[in-house]
Amino acid sequence: MPVPVEFSTLDLPLDLPLDERVERWEGHNADLLIGLRCRMLEVEELEATGTNLRLDSVDLARVIGTSHVVERDAELIRQQPSDSVMMYFSLVGDAFFYSADGIRSVGPGQGLVFDADRAFMRGFSHGLEELVVKLPRSVFGEITGAAVPSEPTVFDFSPSGNVHAAALARQVGRATSRRDPTPPDERAILELVSVLTTGARANLNSAHRAAARSFIEQRLSDASLSAAQVARAVGISARHLSRVFADDGTSVPKYILERRLERAHAQLTGPFDAAMTVADIALSCGFSSATYFSRSFVARFGRRASDVRRDAVITRAAV
Repeated sequence: MPVPVEFSTLDLPLDLPLDERVERWEGHNADLLIGLRCRMLEVEELEATGTNLRLDSVDLARVIGTSHVVERDAELIRQQPSDSVMMYFSLVGDAFFYSADGIRSVGPGQGLVFDADRAFMRGFSHGLEELVVKLPRSVFGEITGAAVPSEPTVFDFSPSGNVHAAALARQVGRATSRRDPTPPDERAILELVSVLTTGARANLNSAHRAAARSFIEQRLSDASLSAAQVARAVGISARHLSRVFADDGTSVPKYILERRLERAHAQLTGPFDAAMTVADIALSCGFSSATYFSRSFVARFGRRASDVRRDAVITRAAV
């Protein structure tokens, strides 16, 4: 399973000059997201942290920083083409986005989708915390059947906004959590991007499946979670929900089991739940039977949960 990678200017030597700190931050972004030029405002220090997760066909990130401005101009685009679509979800701080067709303001609870190879400037006067999704153009076209957006578009992922945007933000937020990251469902992320950018009515089955996955993700710890509950939450019949998941080559019970096992594996191998027993972790992931969890875990990963945990502890101790 992919592991988040974190880089922070706070970990750099205290005596490192500001221009070198900025250069290191620019290098991190160029390697794991897109090339940007970073400029400071009236502050003399840059505090910035990026938590990045690279999946098979999409990159996720969480970025936290003090006030600054970033720019991606035509020269930099020629030098470092991205060939991708970017989505930003603002959690903290107001930002501006300047491009050839005007200025847009983006505040907490709002997101922005745009072509990364069209020149732009972004500014954060009071700092920022945001989530990021980066998709290659080819992937975007494949999942949406649409062209890359010709101009930046602002969307609302607040509790009263677009439900699919909110579900996507939750997925990215959990995957890039600095304390306890949860393995993301890449298929669900791609489907949510598709529904968000093309509209639910354009792909109703995808919208239903995305909503079902989001509901399941929030309730994995509930051992009583059932397909009937999911169907009621989505607003369709259990039979229709079964067909929707069958179109994706699975079933609701199989999907729930897979996500529970992936979450359990992450907790067993991560440092944040070291005080929990294997049985406690199984219970927290929605398994009411230790025997069923043990059998399912071995079938999925080919190893016992206790052995996976032991090897993870040894690996961390050796680092």
